[in-house]
Amino acid sequence: SGLRRLVALQLREPLKYLEKNIPDLQKMAAAYMALGTLEDLREQIVEVALDRAFLGDPLPTDAAAFKARIEEGRTRLNLIAAEVARQAGTVLVELAAAQRKLKDSKPPREVADDITAQLQRLCPKRFMAQTDWAALQHLPRYLKAIVLRLDKLRADPARDVSRLAELRPLEQRWLRRVAELKGAQHARLDEYRWLLEELRVSLFA
Repeated sequence: SGLRRLVALQLREPLKYLEKNIPDLQKMAAAYMALGTLEDLREQIVEVALDRAFLGDPLPTDAAAFKARIEEGRTRLNLIAAEVARQAGTVLVELAAAQRKLKDSKPPREVADDITAQLQRLCPKRFMAQTDWAALQHLPRYLKAIVLRLDKLRADPARDVSRLAELRPLEQRWLRRVAELKGAQHARLDEYRWLLEELRVSLFA
């Protein structure tokens, strides 16, 4: 985050322009309203765009490498920001559809609680900034799978109950381990987290 701040200081004017010209920001902010403000969303889109344009691994470690990175990223910043904004828009459309479906379907309490917890994990307030870019590409699919699950639930509630019983122990082990780590990063646990989402897709959708 310190490097990101240094990049931002080098790019005052281009950033001002970018902040004013994020495509469809007003429309996305309306869909984001339950999570946060337009400013929160704008800030995250800019943050992810800066990371993707300037702060790929390996990070620059001296003045010359930093200067080269600024020159290299400057030309593609707006294109990358447009791509980040598009991805945010896609996720927010699918999130709204899943939330609407959950509300309209009125599923049994256990299913409603499970899906609500899943939605909170997939799309917290800072989901754009907190979710790895590769994983972010899959969020719309995970959200679509929630809608499909609720469609299938109507036809066969017993199937959902048995699949949930299969998933629960795996998910609880993961939640316990995450709690033990008290916020420390763990690459294998992250991988396991996304594998659980893939398992949800195949079990329910």
